[in-house]
Amino acid sequence: MPIPAKRLAPPRICLFGGNDMISIRVNSTQVAFDGDTSTPLLWVLRDHLQLYGTRFGCGIGQCGACTVHIDGQAQRSCMLPISALAGRSVTTIEGLAPGADSLHPVQQAWLELDVPQCGYCQAGQIMATVDLLQRKPRPTDQDIDREISNICRCGTYARIRKAIHRAADLAAAGGKNGD
Repeated sequence: MPIPAKRLAPPRICLFGGNDMISIRVNSTQVAFDGDTSTPLLWVLRDHLQLYGTRFGCGIGQCGACTVHIDGQAQRSCMLPISALAGRSVTTIEGLAPGADSLHPVQQAWLELDVPQCGYCQAGQIMATVDLLQRKPRPTDQDIDREISNICRCGTYARIRKAIHRAADLAAAGGKNGD
């Protein structure tokens, strides 16, 4: 006779701090997580906060589809345990734009130049680009090649490079350079 599977209560996500919870700020909202502390940030964002813009690509931190900002710096979220983030700030693609009716200069450049083909990797590409432009407001092609290591399976690298230069121009003309 088979043994019935034990149903486990799902982890709780609270919009306030609590005892024995890992508290982080996600897109300017304080949240607390009381599940398995080894859960990668990617799955907390997608499965528990329903923020689906951050994508699963490879699961080993190589492709960049899962790129988010931790305290303003681009990091791959698929291998980053939630326990490493206590008290830190996370920005996802959903929290990048400065307002509900405006876009970040990188998002604007991506739209203007019609960068995506399938679009799967683009949130990670955008988050990596924002980080690059925070550090190097006028990157060269060599800077882009060296520092944007995200993979685009559709091969839109020429459009991505053009959009990075366009975003730098937009930011210099008065747009926002960071998150």
